[in-house]
Amino acid sequence: MTAIRTLLMATSAAILVITPAAMAPAIAQPAGAAASFNEAALDTLPAFIDGVMAQQIASREVSGALVTVVHQGEVVMSRGYGFADVENRIPVDGESTLFRPGSISKMFTWIALAQLIEQGRVSLDDDVNAHIDFEIEPFDGQPITVRDLFQHTPGMSDVGGFTTGNVEDLVDHAEWTRNNVPQRVIAPGVEVAYSNWGTSLAGYIVEQVSGEHFADYVENHIFTPLGMTSSTFREPLPDALADRIALGHDLENGRYTARSFDYYSMVMPAGSATVSGPDMARFMIAMLNDGALEGTRILSEELVALLETNSIANAPRLPGMAHGYLVYREEGPRLIGHAGAMRDFRSNMILSPETGTGIFLSIVAAPAGRPAQGELSAAITGRLFPQAPAPRWSEAAEAERFEGRYLVNRRDYSRDPHPLMHAVVEAVGPNAITITSLGQTQYFEQIESGLFEQVTGLREGGPFDRVEFYGEPGAWRLSFGSQPFMNWQYAGELEEDTAEDGTGG
Repeated sequence: MTAIRTLLMATSAAILVITPAAMAPAIAQPAGAAASFNEAALDTLPAFIDGVMAQQIASREVSGALVTVVHQGEVVMSRGYGFADVENRIPVDGESTLFRPGSISKMFTWIALAQLIEQGRVSLDDDVNAHIDFEIEPFDGQPITVRDLFQHTPGMSDVGGFTTGNVEDLVDHAEWTRNNVPQRVIAPGVEVAYSNWGTSLAGYIVEQVSGEHFADYVENHIFTPLGMTSSTFREPLPDALADRIALGHDLENGRYTARSFDYYSMVMPAGSATVSGPDMARFMIAMLNDGALEGTRILSEELVALLETNSIANAPRLPGMAHGYLVYREEGPRLIGHAGAMRDFRSNMILSPETGTGIFLSIVAAPAGRPAQGELSAAITGRLFPQAPAPRWSEAAEAERFEGRYLVNRRDYSRDPHPLMHAVVEAVGPNAITITSLGQTQYFEQIESGLFEQVTGLREGGPFDRVEFYGEPGAWRLSFGSQPFMNWQYAGELEEDTAEDGTGG
């Protein structure tokens, strides 16, 4: 890490602690979060991943996958697994098959906006209205700032309706953004609640300030300078790329059937990118090299450091947001990145600036195989950056204090919440809980007051997810360390049928 990156990250973190926020940013992991970098594991990593993928393809309804790993400016691997087209038995090629990274696309948007900040044309504390041609009313007298977009704190309801399988239904992302301003629900800058619309607005600002269409801007100022010749935000895909895309599949009666291409360009800056493994290798190497690749610089060292610097965290003792990046781990070493989920593709990018290591993976799976991305990410992280479990808490019994139903803050507030938006917390002993969400139940044991560590479903070396309860009795909030982009808020006591069916309805 350069001296500039180190100094700016430390300085910015100190300044941002005193910004208006519900909780101070998470500066360090709790005691006992020992971790390390197992550099020797890089030599055997391709064979290890081969084994994991063979298992997932056999048992997880995974039809295809791509894994790209870089270290210290070199490509460790860019390998494909399974089939890009099952029916025609076309295998995934780690060099040429294209995948859709979903919300990892947002990182290109944040870099584009950071380029305009570097040029002095935009400032972090600008009211977004200064750079757009429509008006967003303030909430309690407070405008949304550019900084709020970077840290996902615009204080808005979630909004959907931006995907389609029919090209005829597409509207330009700028028109969609203007016509779908979400409901304001809290003051900006207070709490992280992931916002696709906020990122689309960031891309709208890039377009308004630069005078270039967003897809053109990213090609001209990021993809082409970095030699990312197989990457695009455009939909439908350009003719030169269309035949290289991995296809999504359903599994029906034991057979895979190809699904149609989904269009996301109504919210283009938030998720419509298509990339190759080698292109993502070039991108990760450039970002790990302070914004430069092979003599070409896309962003200054100072702005790269800003993107990596902590901004706000919902939970006091868990990682939060950087500026665009999610913070996966604060130390031992620090891990940042971004995940992405589309109907067919589940992707993740994990960067370790301290060690110069980057991981990009994308999995195509039928619905039952969607957990495969998290499992593969955890397997790689635990092998390269192993952790030891934290010491268990043996003081006052607290588990029952936190029992109840919790409702996620990232939702459409104009609709009644779906039962799957709830997390159900139950005590299973004085210092242990289960949390049931999205049909899955996980078991956690207490390591500090209000802080629990996951026990179930883990490989040796972790990573060990954590949950923190904070706030006040009757108004608890719950955050997962693996999901710094949202939280859950206490919504009521357990219902009689909750323990029986786990729905939390």
